[in-house]
Amino acid sequence: MVDRKRGLGRGLSALLPGTEPGLQLVPLSEIATNPMQPRQRFAEDSLQELAASIREHGVLQPLLVTPLVPSRPTGEHYQLVVGERRLRAARMAGLEKVPVLVRGLSSRESLEVALVENLQRQDLNPVEEAQAFQELMLAFGLTQEEVAGRVGRSRSAVANSLRLLKLPEPVLTMLQDGRLSEGQARPLLALASDDAIIRAARQVVDGDLTARQCERLVRELLAPASHHRPPQAPKPQPTQLEEQLRRRLGTKVNLVRTRRGGKLVIHFYSDEELDSIVRSIVGSDEGL
Repeated sequence: MVDRKRGLGRGLSALLPGTEPGLQLVPLSEIATNPMQPRQRFAEDSLQELAASIREHGVLQPLLVTPLVPSRPTGEHYQLVVGERRLRAARMAGLEKVPVLVRGLSSRESLEVALVENLQRQDLNPVEEAQAFQELMLAFGLTQEEVAGRVGRSRSAVANSLRLLKLPEPVLTMLQDGRLSEGQARPLLALASDDAIIRAARQVVDGDLTARQCERLVRELLAPASHHRPPQAPKPQPTQLEEQLRRRLGTKVNLVRTRRGGKLVIHFYSDEELDSIVRSIVGSDEGL
């Protein structure tokens, strides 16, 4: 019996059943693309180079596919799991058939295998990686911790990746294009508005700032005035002033602050006590 509790973080070999069937040559027309493919961007020049290599040497690494049950009316019998780039390049090279390995995989297993394969090859940009984690959570009800266990990442790494999806669309595009790195983008999340994040991201890209310089920029944007204001001694609290006046005058004192100043209330309980307070304030020779 096959152990279904295999961990995806240990590599692609841990994802697949132990029995190794032989290769099959399958017409390209029978292979449907994977609608849950984590990788969305493929560089045209890189595809052209791979297509040239395929014309010369053929497809050296088989594609991984899963049967479509039932087959589609269009004649597609398999759905691609791993090998989108090879599939596209094979079509560009004019091939009619490609070598494949056929595995019976569920939708979740197909997404997990595709995600792990791309993570191991480091083919995903930070946005594609975060979107794949989110898809696992939303489509299959997994927690961050469960996703982390399935793809061999720490829970904090998955959480930090998902936080990137809170960035505004123009900044996500910078991440996808490689103009902005994950280390540069993450500090921007501390800014208060999308406009502030976009302006800061453009400043980071234009100035070619490092991740550490980006963190410093965000701190300055969050507290712009504090860097130009000389340090000031802390103001005494009203209770401290009240206590000083009470000891000086020998009676109860209330200090009440308002937006335009405040008021000072000095309490006395006899004419003699009032005379003593006045003498303390204006001098010993000045009484009532």
